[in-house]
Amino acid sequence: MSTVYETLYILRPDLTDEQVELAIAKYQNLLQEQGATDIEVQNRGKRRLAYEIKKQRDGFYVQFNYNAPGKAIAILERAMRLSEEVIRYLTVKQEVTKEKEDKVAVTA
Repeated sequence: MSTVYETLYILRPDLTDEQVELAIAKYQNLLQEQGATDIEVQNRGKRRLAYEIKKQRDGFYVQFNYNAPGKAIAILERAMRLSEEVIRYLTVKQEVTKEKEDKVAVTA
């Protein structure tokens, strides 16, 4: 059974645009390998952090919205935790409203 999740992560500011795109593709492919569907990627660009994280004042914000089984989250977060390029990440479970559930049931 898959659930709707949102993951927001921040990449180091010293990465080039090409490295940022490679990092996004890496995590997107990781999710797809774990059975995630409907992956929406939003590259929010380089922004100033509210406070210093790992001696960094800026970072590239990237947001994923997707449907995935619960085990995929643990694998994704482990990869981010071990990565040098990710300075912070957060995954939240999205609430699915009754209207969306009905719409999915009608189209299925």
